[in-house]
Amino acid sequence: MRSSRDYVPRGASERLVAVLTDATHGSAMTDDVPPQHPPRCLIAKLGLDGHDRGAHVIARAFRDAGFEVVYSGLHRTPEEVVTAAVDEDVDVLGISMLSGAHETLIPPVLAGLATVDRLDDMLVIVGGIIPDNDRDELLDAGVNAIFGPGTPMEETVTFVRSAMRGDVDA
Repeated sequence: MRSSRDYVPRGASERLVAVLTDATHGSAMTDDVPPQHPPRCLIAKLGLDGHDRGAHVIARAFRDAGFEVVYSGLHRTPEEVVTAAVDEDVDVLGISMLSGAHETLIPPVLAGLATVDRLDDMLVIVGGIIPDNDRDELLDAGVNAIFGPGTPMEETVTFVRSAMRGDVDA
């Protein structure tokens, strides 16, 4: 009699059968099978910035692109954002910043991620109004990309996908 562990869906490819067999029989999967999951993103609003329309727009664009999206809500502290990013095990942290407090609020987030050894394996992007004079400092501190007002959603989605594949220097 066959057990449910031996079940293979009708029409499954040989590759899928091999993966299912490895997964159901408890053997280690080979290194040539990359993890396949949609990017998991946290969209965060820091400080007293109450302008969240852009955060909602990018969250919806990411969701429509097949990403898993968690929204922090308004008025979060840097510590709350770091905790949420780690607890939710996100691949991407998107910070929406329109208040002008980017020099005060973003560096503690980056430092917090570095403290828990997540800064190097998490894509950190910032959207909103960041003056040209401040961009290099944020990029040098660990922000991977900054997207200003009017950036097409597809450009941001494409950047995240490329960075997740390692196609861009993030």
